[in-house]
Amino acid sequence: MRPIPPSRANAYTGSPLDRVSNQRDDEAFVLSALAGDDALFVPVWRARSLMRNVAEGKPEAVFISKAEAEASREGHDWALLGTHNGRPVFAYDISTIEDPLPLLPESLGTLTDIRATAGLLQRDDAAILAHARGLMHWRNRHRFCGVCGGACNPRSAGNAMACTVCNTQHFPRTDPAVIMLVTNGDKALLGHSTRFPNSNMYSTLAGFVEPGESLEEAVAREVFEESGIKVGRVFYHSSQPWPFPSSIMLGFHAEALSDEITIDPNEIEDARWFTRAQLRAPDTVGISLPRADSIARRLIEDWMDAE
Repeated sequence: MRPIPPSRANAYTGSPLDRVSNQRDDEAFVLSALAGDDALFVPVWRARSLMRNVAEGKPEAVFISKAEAEASREGHDWALLGTHNGRPVFAYDISTIEDPLPLLPESLGTLTDIRATAGLLQRDDAAILAHARGLMHWRNRHRFCGVCGGACNPRSAGNAMACTVCNTQHFPRTDPAVIMLVTNGDKALLGHSTRFPNSNMYSTLAGFVEPGESLEEAVAREVFEESGIKVGRVFYHSSQPWPFPSSIMLGFHAEALSDEITIDPNEIEDARWFTRAQLRAPDTVGISLPRADSIARRLIEDWMDAE
């Protein structure tokens, strides 16, 4: 087995934003950016983003102007995402509004889950919407201090929170998860979970990294726990932000040292070995592959093309 390089960039990567992290604590800069007529706003409503042409299968992200955002933005959480071609871009959360569309200008679009667009969004737009969704999710769930329970206020243009009681600083959390395609010669190991959206979908194995554990150790542990397969060499492939709600997926190819499968029914419902030929025509063996925007799909496709 040898390393297999990624054939192309993963979805939700390649953001065009300059995150201006060194200017987030410059209050004059942030207030000027927020008040400027050239500012752009990215509304987030209950994990949904504003898009147009979704029904036509040609989704486009909609970033609205300061004037267009005025009616829906007042009193809601916001954060500076960065700048794009010199224009500041802010996310703001309107999840507390039951029906936000009347507060947004007519014909702007619909509020849609990014994942429902199945990778059809333009790459830059998808990265920005994912960034906004992930940051607003964190803000919604970190209103109180995990140290003393005190209320937290936003800092760093919404990119951090500070406890009003003990002054502990809290920063956005991203949970590392390993995701791996285990192979044995011309066979690849895929599993099916009842959590999958499709009843016949088989995907790569995955799991969260535990404290004090290397990524390679996490790969070996998760594979063995779920399938009973022992792995040897592990090769890094690529990573993908997955803010659904708050993960970073770290992709690997792993070499199997055994091939007898013993599943843990608490983890997955089934696991099987599939040949390249079977995965190139998955309907012939009664399965479907992971969604097109997932790193799982990329791991499988790059392995199929590497023979």
